[in-house]
Amino acid sequence: MNATPPLRLRALNEAPAAPQQAYVLYWMVAYRRLRWNFALQRAVELANAWGRPLVILEALRVGYPYASDRLHRFILDGMAHNVAEAQKYPGVLHRTYVEPQAGDGSGLLALLAQSACAVVTDDWPGFFVPRMQAAAASRLHVRLEAVDSNGLLPLAAADKPHPTAHAFRRHLHKTLPPHLAADAFPLPDPLADLRAGEKPVLDARVSAWAEAGSAMLEGHAGWADGLAIDHRVAPVGRISGGKAHAQRLLDIFMRERLARYEVDRNEPALEGGSGLSPYLHFGHISAHEVAHAVFSSENWTPGNLSPKPTGSKAGWWGLSSPTEAFLDELVTWREVGLNVARLLPNYDRYESLPPWAQATLAKHTHDPRPWVYSLAQLEAAETHDKLWNAAQRQLVREGRIHNYLRMLWGKKILEWSPTPQDALSVLLELNDRYALDGRDPNSVSGIFWCLGRFDRAWGPERSIFGTIRYMSSDNTARKMDVKPYLARYGP
Repeated sequence: MNATPPLRLRALNEAPAAPQQAYVLYWMVAYRRLRWNFALQRAVELANAWGRPLVILEALRVGYPYASDRLHRFILDGMAHNVAEAQKYPGVLHRTYVEPQAGDGSGLLALLAQSACAVVTDDWPGFFVPRMQAAAASRLHVRLEAVDSNGLLPLAAADKPHPTAHAFRRHLHKTLPPHLAADAFPLPDPLADLRAGEKPVLDARVSAWAEAGSAMLEGHAGWADGLAIDHRVAPVGRISGGKAHAQRLLDIFMRERLARYEVDRNEPALEGGSGLSPYLHFGHISAHEVAHAVFSSENWTPGNLSPKPTGSKAGWWGLSSPTEAFLDELVTWREVGLNVARLLPNYDRYESLPPWAQATLAKHTHDPRPWVYSLAQLEAAETHDKLWNAAQRQLVREGRIHNYLRMLWGKKILEWSPTPQDALSVLLELNDRYALDGRDPNSVSGIFWCLGRFDRAWGPERSIFGTIRYMSSDNTARKMDVKPYLARYGP
């Protein structure tokens, strides 16, 4: 069994382990999967070292911002898959809990931890997760370890936030190669190595927190009744969560789309992307698994890498051009967001923008705005711009916006808001409420890119934007065939 790389381990408290206790507890928070998962792999390592079985706690709160039927349904789809898969492994008890009202779940983790040798959890740097884990760490009397299974480069391999994608690429090219070796990847099936033969027995008091029933997990009528979440944001009927659906999308992408990714991904009329972003966000699939599929498709090994860390978007991997374009999204752009979330204070606040961006936006804060729309108008797609309205309707209906149009969507909100600070507030509100991949460091990166992060000053200097990169619906319509998109997402 491959050992979990030490660079991916982080103690969240100073409490000792208790090997004499009944089981190892894996508190599944962000990597909601049983495969290609360093955190689960670490929990199995500890269980084997101490001769103990494993308990997996997969809980779902209602007290998180933007909790809704849409987000809950996607997470529950994945939970249902995990419940079914975990039953195949002796020595594993997968315990679910879905909180009806905010605070109802309080005490469950602490009770399970009382009988645990140690608690292992997911080291994810976004949203409310770090605060929740810090609070838990202060209360638990047994070791709590966080394990990084976010991306190909361990978060601890960087000691500063990188200001541009180019700077982060240079860092990747210098530091990533050792982490691309086969033994540096997580095990595809870590539970297969668990040696314990009998499922653990839980404290009887745990029954006070009822497990998620089949009606809820399978999405039967009324599954969301009694949950204190936003029932106005409906599930997306054509997009289901869970490992099986993520795997199907990955297979389709590898077979039908990757070869034309570079050309098709920016065309609104086409489905040129992978569609994996929500599954990466909720941890239903691992970036390592996706990268492994990509590498295998071209019989790639680390020996193909260019020895020069140029920071260039193309040529370093030694792969085909569309594959390198995809890896730039999967690795560079996704992981620079994780890097910033971990190391840049208040990374999701306006004050974290680069000084040059804040300066040029401040200079033009009082410029006349030909159009100013309220949050309600924007949410309802009630603007003069038909292409923007279509993008907003796609977001509300499907929980996503086409890759290229998402950038335009953000730029226009900047143009139509009273101040850039108001624009950021609206961007985060709409994205985090409706997008299946919202509330993610990568999603935050996309929003802040619209305001200048990871970018440079662009001329000529314009009203409202200053030297922030400008985009317009008219230019987009001239460059691309948007008519099918407008027809699909019309009023």
